[in-house]
Amino acid sequence: MTIWRLRPLALAAAFLLPFLAACSQEPTQAPALPEVSVAHPLAKSIQEWDEFSGRFEAINYVEVRSRVSGYLQSIHFTDGQIVRKGDLLFVIDPRPFQVELERARAELKDAEAQLRFASSNVERARKLLEKQTVSEQLYDQRVQDRDQARAAVDRAQAAVHEAQLNLSYTRITAPIGGRISARVVSIGNLVTGGSGDSTLLTSIASLDPIHFVFDGDEAAYLDYLRHARKGKGQAHQVELQLLGETGFPHKGEMDFVDNQIDPQTGTIRGRAVVPNPNNVFVPGMFAKMRLLRADAHVALMIPDEALSTDQANRIVYVVDKDGKVAPRTVTLGPVIDGLRVIREGLTPADRVVIDGLMRVRPGASVKPKLATITPKPQPEATTLATASAPGAAQ
Repeated sequence: MTIWRLRPLALAAAFLLPFLAACSQEPTQAPALPEVSVAHPLAKSIQEWDEFSGRFEAINYVEVRSRVSGYLQSIHFTDGQIVRKGDLLFVIDPRPFQVELERARAELKDAEAQLRFASSNVERARKLLEKQTVSEQLYDQRVQDRDQARAAVDRAQAAVHEAQLNLSYTRITAPIGGRISARVVSIGNLVTGGSGDSTLLTSIASLDPIHFVFDGDEAAYLDYLRHARKGKGQAHQVELQLLGETGFPHKGEMDFVDNQIDPQTGTIRGRAVVPNPNNVFVPGMFAKMRLLRADAHVALMIPDEALSTDQANRIVYVVDKDGKVAPRTVTLGPVIDGLRVIREGLTPADRVVIDGLMRVRPGASVKPKLATITPKPQPEATTLATASAPGAAQ
């Protein structure tokens, strides 16, 4: 009887023990707020540049051809050397042209003798006409003969000048200074000149200064146009970087923007002129160029790691004084000293999440840890143009 009476009590105790244990536990603590690093945007005086790619082109490029036909007698340059304007390049056999000049001079002497004789006849006819011993018709005939002889002298003089000019053309000189290409014709070959299919002898490309040509999109063109109208900056300044260089050590200036946008590509052609005293830059060489957007001004800058994407917009997360996270749409500028320029969307007082973006979401609370944004200057620029190029003019 005693066992059967104790069994209900044991069962009741078994059911009550879990409830008693739950009542004895302490209340559950709220989860800790995620810790993120925040920083105020760095306010720094900067100059904004836009980067473009392009190639160098010679300011002047000339295909050297002969103005007269003849056999090539001599060559007076080394392939690839630097030549100056007026340097002798080729000589065509001048002897046929010297003979032609002598013939023209002889014809000039004959025409001058005919003119002297015709002038004497006019003078004699004039005296006889005064004595009325000859008719006026005869006098007029003598005057006409004199005028024709004078015209013959003019033609003979022109022929002499032409022969002298053709003789001078047998010495082909450099029309511009620059680097000359390889010879196309060897000594002894017949050179055709003075026509549209004249023989190509060589070519010369000017080097100093040199043009840098690039294409910019329509948006960049409109942006620079707005800056020009507002009087911001000197957009004509450019800096260039060759392959293998750090920084942009070469300087130049814009000197041309085309008058229309290419409807096929949506780009417009721009051109800068760059000094090239050591002849390092050659036509066709690739380079990067950055174009000054505006004068020095204070801009807000943050690291690229603080940026997120929301569909087509770029956003950052800012933390208010209560620790609440809110997204902020921003307008981006270029990267300078390792930091992204923010043109619109932030103020210097904003606290931007720069580390821990994976732990934040809009409207949530976080535990902000104040940090500092520091720039990361680029390495010192190196240049290939400090040493003279092979074949450079002295």
